[in-house]
Amino acid sequence: MKLPDLKTMDERINLMKETVKPFKERAQNHDESGTFPFENFEDLKAIGYPSLTLPKKYGGLGISLTELLHHQETIARADGSTALSIGWHMGITMQLGENQPWEESKFNDYAKDVVENGALLNNAATEPATGSPTRGGKPETVAKKTDDGWVINGRKTFTTMAPILSYFVVSASIDGTDQVGNFLVKRETNGLRVEETWDSIAMRATGSHDLVLEDAHVADDDLVTYVTPGKKKPAGWLLHIPACYHGIACAAQEYAVEFATSYSPNSIKGTISELPNVKQKLGEMELLRLQGSSFLFSISEKWDNSSEDERQTMGDELGAVKMAVVNQANEIVDLAMRVTGARSLSAKNPLQRYYRDVRAGIHNPPMDDMTIMKLGDRAISRGPLK
Repeated sequence: MKLPDLKTMDERINLMKETVKPFKERAQNHDESGTFPFENFEDLKAIGYPSLTLPKKYGGLGISLTELLHHQETIARADGSTALSIGWHMGITMQLGENQPWEESKFNDYAKDVVENGALLNNAATEPATGSPTRGGKPETVAKKTDDGWVINGRKTFTTMAPILSYFVVSASIDGTDQVGNFLVKRETNGLRVEETWDSIAMRATGSHDLVLEDAHVADDDLVTYVTPGKKKPAGWLLHIPACYHGIACAAQEYAVEFATSYSPNSIKGTISELPNVKQKLGEMELLRLQGSSFLFSISEKWDNSSEDERQTMGDELGAVKMAVVNQANEIVDLAMRVTGARSLSAKNPLQRYYRDVRAGIHNPPMDDMTIMKLGDRAISRGPLK
């Protein structure tokens, strides 16, 4: 059974829950060895997940943002690294399908590859000298025009899913101009290589290695869009980030509740879940979970039900969701570890992995400082509440 064959969101979510069960068992091994979970992605391809955010006219289902976030949370409960990784492909594909910035023939070829082969795509935008592309730095990667296309040279960092990507959307400064372009570069392109540099203690299985381009030749029409560094329109698909970290926090909460309701030291009658200090922490986790889930899905539903003009006013809300949900997720995991005690620091305990992984969300865009400044501007321009 494949996801595109199912008629309802609930049916698709149930199939996803069954599909990701092995991910939870594999996560520990991949985290310890720093290896990439190829088998997880093969499982997701087998149920047709990579094509779900493609518009129906291109062979996808054109699922809503809200449904996407439910799937991403489900994957993250089993393995945060896999969820964050596939989330970039799913979200970018959704944006491309909705906004159609590429030439029709170029996107059609890409969509066909996704539907037929489960091809995966991600942006390659971050560089050592420029930092996060949301800060507005101009790429040091350079594309020079040739008689038959372009030649690209540069290095990109944090290229998530690098071991399995079929396509890289590479941002590059166009030689001799002030322009920056996005180039669609296929994995088999001569001059393209992945350098295995990913040594983070968080999200170890995302394969976020460096992408190196050395005289990589691409066709003329592989310049798919022009971009303005630092200037981004509101993008609902980026909510896949908080959905991922919310899912990790839910897994941590589940572990803590199971532990508290089963652990019974001989110093007390019953389990520790009955102790007031433990019950308080369990209640605090549940409150944070409810707040995060409500905020995340209320804004995703607003996005789904808004016109394009209305969506362009939602940037502050999207940033607020990311900041609030990710920070709440960190609090939930911390509380889970306090409930579980020192054994949560055991290398065999999943909580220590959740703790490391959930911290990574703080460093995903948009950054907290930028979000707070924008919210401050929003409050000032709005004036007193009436």
